[in-house]
Amino acid sequence: MLDQTHPYPLSSPTLRSLMKESPLNNPEQKAVIDQILVTYRDVSGGLMVVLNEIQSQIGYISRPIQEYVALVLNVPVSSIHGVVTFYSFFTTEPRGEHTLKFCMGTACYVGGTPQLLQKAEQLLDIEPGHTTPDGKITLEICRCVGACSQAPVVVVDEQLYGRIRPSKLPALVREIVKSSANSPGE
Repeated sequence: MLDQTHPYPLSSPTLRSLMKESPLNNPEQKAVIDQILVTYRDVSGGLMVVLNEIQSQIGYISRPIQEYVALVLNVPVSSIHGVVTFYSFFTTEPRGEHTLKFCMGTACYVGGTPQLLQKAEQLLDIEPGHTTPDGKITLEICRCVGACSQAPVVVVDEQLYGRIRPSKLPALVREIVKSSANSPGE
């Protein structure tokens, strides 16, 4: 494992300000991150593998995690940040229990996705890329999902809903919230 006497330096303001919420402060999550880094640090081109594994295991790659990965791999933070922000499948914040994705492919866009998105923002009181304060729903925009004949399309987790109209969106959101309330462990 990595040096446990000084697990990460508190040299940057970002790290100092966000440490309370950071997986780096959770011994189990930090151990997962450290194991990923140890496993892939010497693999040529391993940065994508490292970031994919962290995203998969932790759920997101926050700025402090990016800084930690940069420190351990001895690469500039800007390189890590560039990869994380370039690829849309990476996220820098924890996602909600459910994701509500709005397809912005041409057919969906022309079919009314902007109006659907506006309605979702009103209903959830969040913007795309953010999660409701209760952690239930993350609102996202995605590119073509390949269901153009059903435009406009909304994807809830992995379930596709086609030909959605703004008037039908409140019921869909209620269904998502209801399924969260009924999930085990609640």
